[in-house]
Amino acid sequence: MAQTILHGEHVKLGASFTDFGGWDMPVRYSSDLAEHHAVRNAAGVFDISHMAEIFVSGDDAAAFLDYALIGMASEIAIGRAKYSIICNQDGGIVDDLIVYRLAADNFLIIANASNRSAVASALENRKAGFAVTVDDQSDDWALIALQGPKATGILQKLTDTNLAELKYYSIAEAEVCGASAYLCRTGYTGEDGFEVLVSADNAAKVWNEILKAGAEDGLIAAGLACRDTLRLEAGMPLYGHELDEQHTPIDAGLAKVICFDEGHDFVGREALEKIAEPRERLIALVGEGKRAARADYELKHPSTGETIGVVTSGALSPTLGYPVAMAYIRDGNFGVGDTISLDVRGNLEPYKIVKLPFYKREH
Repeated sequence: MAQTILHGEHVKLGASFTDFGGWDMPVRYSSDLAEHHAVRNAAGVFDISHMAEIFVSGDDAAAFLDYALIGMASEIAIGRAKYSIICNQDGGIVDDLIVYRLAADNFLIIANASNRSAVASALENRKAGFAVTVDDQSDDWALIALQGPKATGILQKLTDTNLAELKYYSIAEAEVCGASAYLCRTGYTGEDGFEVLVSADNAAKVWNEILKAGAEDGLIAAGLACRDTLRLEAGMPLYGHELDEQHTPIDAGLAKVICFDEGHDFVGREALEKIAEPRERLIALVGEGKRAARADYELKHPSTGETIGVVTSGALSPTLGYPVAMAYIRDGNFGVGDTISLDVRGNLEPYKIVKLPFYKREH
């Protein structure tokens, strides 16, 4: 398995590891619950250096990304970011990603680790006719996520950049611990925070300085297990669970990400325009008691017992104290407020359809 540049630091911290998309990643350092609650109440720091960093530059960079992705990258202001999706010709999701605009003709795309090759290849294959360069620099960078209500205060100790001026979904060049970095005010936990992009050479220094600076504020290292429950509570999809090439953004409830403006031609538009009603829809579910639904558990019609869908992600919410899940449902007669049944290890449990997110921070 591949290892991030920070693998040795995780070993020193006593992390347990798991295979995540071919990467040997820290799944936890102490306990899943302790790390989850630290992020919700104080701060946690994650190594997400397995993610892909692809730079797109050139005179036609904005126009190219308008064509390659389903949103309008040309509308992103310099120093800002936008969530987007890259689709195949059939409208299936190749990956979801974040696009940062560094300059008029220079963009940074951060994609999922498991889809690095797929995204880089798709971009390369779509650049004919555009004056653009696609440069996969993933191996040169480390990405460290500092998340939680105390994240800003902790990071402010390590940089002279005024973090209060950096808005949500923004990016800025800065120095962190004396190292050049990009500070991205984004995250995957439902909390405020930053994703710090530094050269691989400076990764260990920045990682350890963040841990040291945040110790008195309750900051701890956090692994992929709590990252999964945090993102689930926040209603954020995970590629390979809620998103894949068999589902479109419309199926996944992400139609608002698509720009169907007249004159905006993009890969997958023709297929997506033909969808009058999705064949199945992503829904959010909450259960009673403590019996959590897990991925691949079946949704059952409450009257007929017929299988009408499947769970994509589920857990007992550490923050809320009850089970939450996301699932694809094939029956269009059910909506928010309705109750369906889930087959939880052979028992039918009532789950109510609700709106996402399950959890939203107060400020």
